[in-house]
Amino acid sequence: MATLSAGHLATDFASGAVPALLPFLVKRFDLTYALAGLVMLAWAISSSIVQPLFGLWSDRRGALWLLPTGLALAGAGVAVAAVAPSYWLLLVLVTLSGLGTAAYHPEGSKYAAYVSGARRASGMSLFSIGGNLGYALGPLAATALVVTLGLNGGLLLALPGLVVAAALLLAVPYLRSFEPDRHPGSGDAPDEDRPRALLVLLGVIAFRSVAWFGLLTFVPLFEVARGNSEAYGNRLLAAMLLTGGIGTLVAGPLADRVGRRAVLIASVVAVGPLILVYVLAGGLPGALALALVGVCVIGTFGVTIVMSQEYLPRHIALGSGLSIGLSIGLGGVAAVGLGLLADAVDLRTALYVSAAAAVPGALLSALLPASGARTRLAARPAV
Repeated sequence: MATLSAGHLATDFASGAVPALLPFLVKRFDLTYALAGLVMLAWAISSSIVQPLFGLWSDRRGALWLLPTGLALAGAGVAVAAVAPSYWLLLVLVTLSGLGTAAYHPEGSKYAAYVSGARRASGMSLFSIGGNLGYALGPLAATALVVTLGLNGGLLLALPGLVVAAALLLAVPYLRSFEPDRHPGSGDAPDEDRPRALLVLLGVIAFRSVAWFGLLTFVPLFEVARGNSEAYGNRLLAAMLLTGGIGTLVAGPLADRVGRRAVLIASVVAVGPLILVYVLAGGLPGALALALVGVCVIGTFGVTIVMSQEYLPRHIALGSGLSIGLSIGLGGVAAVGLGLLADAVDLRTALYVSAAAAVPGALLSALLPASGARTRLAARPAV
């Protein structure tokens, strides 16, 4: 699990660097808010639309090689994007980085489920904490490197991905030992898939993602519009991501104890009001509200992955790919729409819309059935 979590950290380290680079790239290429949102859309679509396809491939054939390959591509893509000579090449490189993210997540989530055994929400929380820390560290590292070394310093963002990709290559035999051993008549066949329940969950994730990507894309730019520095905005972004990582350590075990559904409902209900506090209050209260949004969204990210796997137990990599991919893809589409709104009106209005988007997600979450699996994945002993 440690290697998988480290891979998740390095993958999402690259992802977290993308929005942190935006204020610097906006200044370099003189971008509108809509064009800034298009950068996020390029990354989001490439890292989401194909993600279920990677998951389906993994469920049918197995694809452990996606772990090191996807990780290396995610890191290298965003690093070279920092020094792209043109806006259109920037979009291409961000897209390649997104494809690396798409390749890593379904396979990594599947093996995290294998390793976790019966306490799947707790295990997935440990897997998710790596990604959450990566998202938090990515903006801090990107800002520090660009402020100190200029955009050329962004090339160093490739190092975590390349180093951990090498470690994952060495860990492939060990990870393979955890694959389930299901022979006919073994009595440990998975439950039936529940696609309708998964569709409701995907609806919750979709609306929550609109709210989340509004913050992820525009918090640094909103703080600049308020008169603060790019570095201050990125610190707020990093704090939101870091507290979300801490929340993961609480949400996973709590979901195992009281139920995934209850934890998810409570978190989604809180998102909209907290965004309003951030926009209206600002200062310390706003920063605290933003941190709590991170707890509510990122903290339950692993919970939604587990629920998708338990709603689709015969295709767990596909379920993971759909839940992760949809959240990224629709969030990226929302980033462009919110950017157009910000250009036409202002950023404050766009953030109000982000807060409102969480409301239908909260209503849908009440329709979710229980997701606890009646059987568990039986892993072969590690050798």
